Amino acid sequence: MVRRVAVVGAGCSGLACVKICVEEGLEPVCFESTDDIGGLWRFKDSREKEQPSIYRSLVTNTSKEMMCFSDFPMPDHFPNYLHNTQVLHYLRLFVQHFHLLKYFQFQTRVKNVVPRPDFSESGQWEVVTTSSSGEETRHIFDGVLVCSGQYNRPAVPLTDFTGYATFAGQCLHSWEYKDAEAFRGKRVVIVGIGNSGGDIAVEVSRVASKTFLSTRKGVWVMGRTLTRGLPVDLTSITRLNNILTNLPVRSLVNSWIEGKLNHTFDHGLYGLKPAYRFMDRKPLINDDLPGRILQGALVVKPNVKEFNGSAVLFEDGSEEKDVDAVVFCTGYRAAYRFLPVSLTDGPAHELQLYRKMFFPALHPPTLAVMGLFHVNGPNMPIMELQARWAVKVFTGLSRLPSKDEMLAVIARDKSMYTSYPDCEASLRVEYIPYMDFLAGEL
Repeated sequence: MVRRVAVVGAGCSGLACVKICVEEGLEPVCFESTDDIGGLWRFKDSREKEQPSIYRSLVTNTSKEMMCFSDFPMPDHFPNYLHNTQVLHYLRLFVQHFHLLKYFQFQTRVKNVVPRPDFSESGQWEVVTTSSSGEETRHIFDGVLVCSGQYNRPAVPLTDFTGYATFAGQCLHSWEYKDAEAFRGKRVVIVGIGNSGGDIAVEVSRVASKTFLSTRKGVWVMGRTLTRGLPVDLTSITRLNNILTNLPVRSLVNSWIEGKLNHTFDHGLYGLKPAYRFMDRKPLINDDLPGRILQGALVVKPNVKEFNGSAVLFEDGSEEKDVDAVVFCTGYRAAYRFLPVSLTDGPAHELQLYRKMFFPALHPPTLAVMGLFHVNGPNMPIMELQARWAVKVFTGLSRLPSKDEMLAVIARDKSMYTSYPDCEASLRVEYIPYMDFLAGEL
């Protein structure tokens, strides 16, 4: 019988897991390596190794109405789109309202999570933690919820570019970026056009002498508002739209959406037209990018080909000289070094996880990975649903399919994500339709 549950990490998913464990009569203990809650949403001036890091100006791309937990709406006086400090304040209110603080152990790092010798019968785990003073403690838990996130290990593909060692300027990852002041008056190349790449490119272009945005495949760009000025997710994430994306008329729906976006601004003229259809990947949410391009402060470039001293060469044959800095907005690789190697062998995006949560080979299923997904919509409701399902599996109120059935689902999903030739393997989970998470087991 599952009673005590270890929760690793005190970010959004960790808070949801603690609260739901308490609701279901379990005894959670949340281990957090820092001195506070918030995870990704807690801005810090300094960077800490293997900790998430955000930039000072970060604002949500999903509205407060859609991103809040189901039983704790955001305060009425909050704006529709929140600055990172307001998200953190909301999480503090959540912890205070549900009296969760007593379940957290701060400045406690999880070192190892290993199954006990009698795991096949008990399903129990030995969790080894270290305190800030280096003291090591061993705990026994009936279940483990891994909520340490996926934004703590930057992926910097320097070796993909010939001559990178000759570049004398500054190279950094978006994980290291805090604000644009360090780039004032400089010539800067931003590599990558996800949401972080778009935000940073726009911000840097306001102070740099010239900013170049390098993209390999382009991107569809949407603003934060849509019909009648309402938040885009509030009007676009509906059951009807989800049905349409799964009908044979998918191509027609793609053409209609792309036409609407090109009516706002022609992606081809701006050098942003992607090599994929709208519904094949998540769009870039950015209100200012087209304007910065139109003003000439930001120049769109194709993929970087090579470095040559202070010059950066691009795949179309163009070259930009006297480049002072390159910011790589090239994503992350989730790291779960505390889990058994038998579970995590291979790249993070290749973890064999049923519904992005459970290891098919693990029986009994008393460990779940939370938050390892990307969707075209808010994450927090999905994290809450994940937590509810995981707890029901732990307590036996919900049962998983057989190992073979779970592996078949994983293979089917993998085939679905790789059916688009322009999709990067490290981003496969980004193509899951948002409403699909609200169906089936979840």
